[in-house]
Amino acid sequence: MNLLNIFPEKFQKKYIRNLKNAGIKKEPHDYFSKNILLTFILSLLVGIFVYFVGSNSGWFFLGSMIVLQVLFYMNLSMKATSRISKMEKMFPDFLQLMSSNLRAGMTVERSFISSARPELNPLDEEIKETGREVATGKDITNAFREMSKRIDSEEIKNIISLIISGLRTGGDISSLLQTISSNMREKEHLEKKASSNVTMYVIFIFVAVAIGAPVLFGLSSILVEVILNITGNLPGVENAQMSMPLTFSGVDISVNFVIYFSITLIVVTDFISSMLLGLVNKGSEKYGLKYLFPLLAVSMALFFGVRAILSGFVEGMFSSVF
Repeated sequence: MNLLNIFPEKFQKKYIRNLKNAGIKKEPHDYFSKNILLTFILSLLVGIFVYFVGSNSGWFFLGSMIVLQVLFYMNLSMKATSRISKMEKMFPDFLQLMSSNLRAGMTVERSFISSARPELNPLDEEIKETGREVATGKDITNAFREMSKRIDSEEIKNIISLIISGLRTGGDISSLLQTISSNMREKEHLEKKASSNVTMYVIFIFVAVAIGAPVLFGLSSILVEVILNITGNLPGVENAQMSMPLTFSGVDISVNFVIYFSITLIVVTDFISSMLLGLVNKGSEKYGLKYLFPLLAVSMALFFGVRAILSGFVEGMFSSVF
């Protein structure tokens, strides 16, 4: 059964494009089916574990399926984006090599094929494939267009359009390639400079989300637990009004609900913040996925650490007051 056909056609096309951009040669439907099978097995293990713990395993199984599939897709999308970014980073070096070969007296076709170097990986794979097309008689301008379609980078597509225009007009291709290469390196330098300027924002967001929020959630959950314990041990409301300046009524809330609610908010906050970190630092939300698991690890450790360390202290302090 072709499980990929269950999803809308737009998602299928995007999934297939991400596979191609990630350099994965497997057939898309087989690759997706294997991911579904792996997700099902992992979710089943989670459901079995939760069942023996005593919770509702069905919801955990369904939630695990959804979360794992989202993570698998985001991981594939990141691989595709990372591979395209590497090609864009290596493209100035490729243009520089091609320009040097042209100045050495090679033809455009020969200089292009000779520019495929292992150090340009993964761009060298596309150069070799385009070189094979040119060697078998395909027009170099058409081969360049096919190359830009395979790479699926707007920046490289625009540069190849300039090169094709230069080839058609018969201009100095060597100087054109040299100029484009210099401009691309200058652009990369400016992007790195801009990235360094936002480092403080990244640090601030990380500290606020990974440290500030879990500590506050931990303290608030302890406070609720203490108040529930105190109100549970108080005498009747009438006696409490005579002996205390404050009055307490029944609180219909459990400590477990507060803890689960806090954990849910921490997870959601970490996810949104990781996407924000990726957007601020790299210009794309998907790059923030690498921050998600460190954020979750630090946040959960602090949340439960604060509860373990301060629970007895806060309860004793309030007990002495009341």
